Amino acid sequence: MLTEEMVLSALKVVEDPEVHKSIVELEMVRRIEIKGDHVIVEIALTISGCPLRTQIEQDVKTALAKVPGIETSEIVLSTMSDEERGQFASKLRGGRAQSHSPLLSGETETRFVAIASGKGGVGKSTVTANLAVALRRLGYKVGVIDADIYGFSLPAIFDIERRQPTQIDNVLFPIEARGIKLMSMGFFVPEKEPVIWRGPMLGKMLRNFFNEVHWGEIDVMLLDLPPGTGDVALDVHQMLPKCKEIIVTTPQAAAAEVAKRAGFMAKRTNHEIIGIVENMSFLRCTRCDEANYVFGKGGGLKLSKELDVPLLGEVPLAVMKVSGESIYPVESEQGEVFERIARATAESIHVPVALNEK
Repeated sequence: MLTEEMVLSALKVVEDPEVHKSIVELEMVRRIEIKGDHVIVEIALTISGCPLRTQIEQDVKTALAKVPGIETSEIVLSTMSDEERGQFASKLRGGRAQSHSPLLSGETETRFVAIASGKGGVGKSTVTANLAVALRRLGYKVGVIDADIYGFSLPAIFDIERRQPTQIDNVLFPIEARGIKLMSMGFFVPEKEPVIWRGPMLGKMLRNFFNEVHWGEIDVMLLDLPPGTGDVALDVHQMLPKCKEIIVTTPQAAAAEVAKRAGFMAKRTNHEIIGIVENMSFLRCTRCDEANYVFGKGGGLKLSKELDVPLLGEVPLAVMKVSGESIYPVESEQGEVFERIARATAESIHVPVALNEK
């Protein structure tokens, strides 16, 4: 004989697609009616017009179909009241005050890696995006904070410029792309509008990305820093004293010399540098397979020796088939380099590399 307990038990495997917690745990199951072999289940969604309502409805139907005795089911989708939404947000924060972030308090095992450069235009954001993708391919749960408040470019790189984060009672949910959770200033600024802020506002926005965003479980959090050694870099070093760093440069001697300043800043604030990534190292000839060093040679190796850290990889230039494409295919030469960089990064931050075990 069917019981509410049997139905509720079956629904425990259904997760909210954004929160990644059981809809039973989140008390989203509002009503269960059993009429012989027909079951009616009402699910309370957080917001009206929830973009993931179809997925939730299908997941509930799939779970109910596996329960012996249920022949047909009906899913009713309703919307939470303001009070229910507040309780929902409180559950996500674990009852903590909004200003208290587990990520900043050291209550999680999340590892932080900042991607820095001395100057702009060296491909730092492209390196961040591809490192995130490579870490995800290795099986890690990856988050990315686009801390380049003025020059955000990660939404464009991941092709999610027109998406906006869901907000529930002052709790924001990161946008997911390629299995990676992402938060960027680019989600909140109208197209082509500049960000005209002074230093203190930059730090406040960065803190909001930690305090007001529900990240869930994250193994590795990458921070795409703005170029140079300004306010945001200082804030990151103060907020995340255990954050490690990767320095990005190009083969040019001038670029490597400027990148050295970012490296010295990390050392002076007692932040360990994992290593150097040399981007745009060479262009592989498609006919003869020779490497053409269009921007010079040796800048990354020279910088690694001066900072006494490893050269993690030399990323070749690529001729993309699709205009604007910046995520390299796994089978490409660039993809292979980033897999090596990802493995070296995981080893440095003491997260065991185990392919597809997570």
